[in-house]
Amino acid sequence: MLLNNIERQGLRVRIERQGIHVRKEKTMILSDYTIKEMLAAKQLIIDPITDIQIQPASVDIRLGTHFLKVDENAIASMSLEDEAKYVEFESDEVVIPPNSFLLATTMETVQLPNHVTAFVEGRSSIGRMGLFIQNAGWVDPGFRGEITLELYNANRLPIKLRAGRRICQLVFAYMDKEAQKPYAGKYQDQQKAVGSRIFQDQDR
Repeated sequence: MLLNNIERQGLRVRIERQGIHVRKEKTMILSDYTIKEMLAAKQLIIDPITDIQIQPASVDIRLGTHFLKVDENAIASMSLEDEAKYVEFESDEVVIPPNSFLLATTMETVQLPNHVTAFVEGRSSIGRMGLFIQNAGWVDPGFRGEITLELYNANRLPIKLRAGRRICQLVFAYMDKEAQKPYAGKYQDQQKAVGSRIFQDQDR
């Protein structure tokens, strides 16, 4: 529906009379220019980082050397109430079998300001190999630490990965307001791959 200037003005008056609050703040995806500015001002921290990682609207993130896989021999099933058991290992190279799941970590430590959130997205070239890469939801404002990645090989062949390769990307976005309660949860300051801590939830 297209509105002329008079109609838009009338709509604005009706909204104001009804007491509806219209946010004036803008939410937007951060460009490479803004990302570089924030990195230089240390408002956003990604360490270590190289120029080749900064893309037009994201930052490529590299695979670390620490991994976790569910210990299938230690537990019969997984639940939200019990701590999961994992096999932990360090390696510069890892092979993910077909239809298998693995937790990994990033080379980079990330620290977000209280008005910026981030999404973890897989790189298109890697997705075309059948490797799904994500983290649970997004990275909350105020988060500090390495990012635990969830890797799933949907292919019928094993996939070999090498530490230090750009494996996923962070897309940053301004929030409409600074968070009243920046992230201070159970994964704050995490280092290496960290398994699920859902058993620590207070609403269990």
